[in-house]
Amino acid sequence: MDDCIFCKIIKGEIPCNKVYEDDTCIAFYDIAPQMPVHVVVAAKRHVSSVLGFEQEDAAFLGGIQLAIAQIARKLGLEENGFRVINNCGRDAKQSVPHLHYHILAGGDMGEKIV
Repeated sequence: MDDCIFCKIIKGEIPCNKVYEDDTCIAFYDIAPQMPVHVVVAAKRHVSSVLGFEQEDAAFLGGIQLAIAQIARKLGLEENGFRVINNCGRDAKQSVPHLHYHILAGGDMGEKIV
């Protein structure tokens, strides 16, 4: 998609502070971090949200989950933990209509979320 900021980052048209990249996704530090560690993991396919995937996409989505685990290990987040968030749609405050996840860590995140 021509005007998608994440597509532009993936194509190298917009610079980022890259943490990780493979065939399924690219991960980079968020420019407006909400925690001491705030990494965005964006799918390399332009799909608006998790609702745009089907059963045949399971391996692709699984690849992103494996990448998230690898990134967490690379950043040393295993001991104290981290949160992975996917905002889907307007009410969830999804600001970029491109499938992406946020890895947040580096401090107490308050009350538990179930």
